[in-house]
Amino acid sequence: MLATNISYKKLSRIEIGNPNYQEQLVQFLFKSLEQYSDPVEDIRACLDYIIHPEKGGYVFVAHDERQDLKGVVFLTKTKMELFVPEYLLVYIATDKEMRGNGIGRNLIDLVRTSVKAPIALHVEHDNPAKKLYEKMGFTSKYAEMRWYP
Repeated sequence: MLATNISYKKLSRIEIGNPNYQEQLVQFLFKSLEQYSDPVEDIRACLDYIIHPEKGGYVFVAHDERQDLKGVVFLTKTKMELFVPEYLLVYIATDKEMRGNGIGRNLIDLVRTSVKAPIALHVEHDNPAKKLYEKMGFTSKYAEMRWYP
């Protein structure tokens, strides 16, 4: 059954600027990403990047009728759109109790219709969300490789 009492929106700069709400967003992602989560400091740094006037991005949310968070997306501008997608979907998570109800799909639809530009995302091979991304048209063009000094 799809969640029908959920509302979706792209947050305004004023809404994102509220420090208490910022903390709610960060904590929601940290908790809801479970084994795929990054440290709280990294999630907070991503939000700081989005808020920064020379960097940018967007925050999308799903709330229930009580205004409790049920889903969150952090989308950053890459500033490299000449050779990589213009946006990077860094974090997406839904409330554990609400998974399988279309919240993630609806958030991704809102992201795509809001930015109307190429979007990249990284997903671990064993993450069940990978199937959703593939159904929604995301493809795996490259294998990401990293080197750390």
